[in-house]
Amino acid sequence: MVQGTLFIVSAPSGAGKSSLIQALLKTQPLYDTQVSISHTTRAQRPGENHGEHYFFVSQEEFCQMIEEEAFLEHAQVFGNYYGTSRLAIEQVLSTGVDVFLDIDWQGAKQIREKMPQARSIFILPPSREELGRRLRGRGQDSEEVIAKRMAQAVAEMTHFAEYDYLIVNDDFALALSDLKTIIRAERLRLGRQKLRHDALITKLLAD
Repeated sequence: MVQGTLFIVSAPSGAGKSSLIQALLKTQPLYDTQVSISHTTRAQRPGENHGEHYFFVSQEEFCQMIEEEAFLEHAQVFGNYYGTSRLAIEQVLSTGVDVFLDIDWQGAKQIREKMPQARSIFILPPSREELGRRLRGRGQDSEEVIAKRMAQAVAEMTHFAEYDYLIVNDDFALALSDLKTIIRAERLRLGRQKLRHDALITKLLAD
């Protein structure tokens, strides 16, 4: 069985990372590509389903998983824990399905140390001005909050060189095409192709 690839995707808020991933998934069948589902201790919100949006667990369960080193990465955000289960990821990858993981640079660093075969993608906005426009366009935050988000975004963007691939999301359709191209290129790597076409290669090279 050909192993799937774990794709780590990071970007500053407003760069369009989540929109790109969701648009990508609409073009890919579930037997080819899925998005990683995290574990969390936060309360389940209306409309959210266990095992679809998150795996909702108690703090005791989460801490037990930390002790068992069950997470590829985990973090505490606003008093709640979030983590990526190694077992859940490995089970999906073992079926040949590629998995996309939407995560920040710190989580990406943790995962690369534990799964160096993962491929990482960083998404940049076309300019600071455009990033600010997108953040303001949400109509959710004050100028003070936006200023803090912009400062955080600049700090996050300094880590782009730690990644395998870089996409500038200026034109959404082009950025989506770039994302698809990366997946296609990874699926055409020699190791995966040898496994996928083993019978054909054997016949072609037979004496």
